[in-house]
Amino acid sequence: MIDLIALFGTLIGISAILGGQWLEGGHIGQIAQLAAAVIVLGGTVGAVLVSFPGKEIALALKMLPQVYRTRFDDPSALIGDIVRIATVARKEGVLAIEMQMESVRDPMFRRCLQYVIDGFEPATVREILEFEIDASRQREESAARVFEAAGGYAPTIGILGAVLGLIHVMSMLNEPSKIGDGIAVAFVATVYGVALANLVFLPWGSKLKRLADENARIKELVVHGVLGIQEGLNPNFLGEKLKAFLQDPEKQK
Repeated sequence: MIDLIALFGTLIGISAILGGQWLEGGHIGQIAQLAAAVIVLGGTVGAVLVSFPGKEIALALKMLPQVYRTRFDDPSALIGDIVRIATVARKEGVLAIEMQMESVRDPMFRRCLQYVIDGFEPATVREILEFEIDASRQREESAARVFEAAGGYAPTIGILGAVLGLIHVMSMLNEPSKIGDGIAVAFVATVYGVALANLVFLPWGSKLKRLADENARIKELVVHGVLGIQEGLNPNFLGEKLKAFLQDPEKQK
């Protein structure tokens, strides 16, 4: 499902710029310049391709749809599953968990329970999971850095486009009537660079970084839940302890 708030944010930002142009008495044609778009987009893409390996760029493009997609994973439901499994383990023993595996919805939690059933030591389980969390977070943040880098390059490329445009204007000094329009066109590249950076690339990077933090938080919840099951904690106490991972204050009550 589409995240309407994120989509609305992008649209309202772009619309504000176009609306401001219209309120100033301008028109869309004044900022719809193909040459400026080629310079800014082409230059930014080229800089990004040099800065990052292909696999990180591919990952960034693969994760991009998540910026405008609503998440459906519910940490409170995951806590409910953990408490239920903890209750079974405390009453019937760790091996009884195997009968509950099919009802576990979260794949990481299911995999961690298999570690418990196989008799892994708590320290070993923690080490495996913390390594996985770190690796996953670094991988997801690398995708965010691709767009953050693009947001850094775009304004500078835009200035370069403006300079190229001014060079073209200087060649028309013998035609004063064209100088004004030429200067206006030259600065369109700067508009493109700054707008793309602050309305598109940097927000995409920030959103992906936030999603990486949220994924890591949910994985940390699983780690504490599994270790609590291994330690034989009271299921109600474990459930209350895990509510600290919920961002919604209402769900923590």
